[in-house]
Amino acid sequence: MATTTYAAQVSDATRPGGEIPTEIPPGISTEIPTELARLRSSIDNIDAALVHLLAERFKCTQQVGQLKAERHLPAADPAREERQVARLRALADEAGLDPVFAEKFLSFIIAEVIHHHERIAAGEE
Repeated sequence: MATTTYAAQVSDATRPGGEIPTEIPPGISTEIPTELARLRSSIDNIDAALVHLLAERFKCTQQVGQLKAERHLPAADPAREERQVARLRALADEAGLDPVFAEKFLSFIIAEVIHHHERIAAGEE
């Protein structure tokens, strides 16, 4: 089985706070199976795509916030948020993703968007 070295995967072993281990802990293999390295590479690519998608989403929501502020509309739209949560839960279920997780994820994003809209309305952004 092909492998990559511990040193090549040191970012996977980064400790909280950004410290990089200087020695290999006892009992830890110094080789990473190729399949694990391949999967981690795919995960890294997906994470990068998620960040870019979130950035694009927030660019759009910033524009929504500007429009709401110009028209003196409230930052939050509970009816739309409820529809979006229901829609995302259904999409998650269809995709084999836990709908509860999907709802928590969307709720976090919505809360951040509302916060941005409130700051825009207050002239802070």
